[in-house]
Amino acid sequence: MAELIIRFAIRISYEQFARVYQGAAKTVQIKAEDGRQVRLPAEKLKPFLTHTGIQGRFELRLDENHKFLAIHKLG
Repeated sequence: MAELIIRFAIRISYEQFARVYQGAAKTVQIKAEDGRQVRLPAEKLKPFLTHTGIQGRFELRLDENHKFLAIHKLG
């Protein structure tokens, strides 16, 4: 069973992410460090939301069928 690891940097303001709560946005499109374009359910980023928004480098882990396993912020 091989996991797929995708690393990316993101910077979303609080106001931009508020669209998720208003129902206007359900996914976030990100560009991975290796150039891939990935759509991620916005709800997976909610734990990282602060009063300034979401920013930093993250690591997304998917299973071999590209199903979500975990996401965490990199130091």
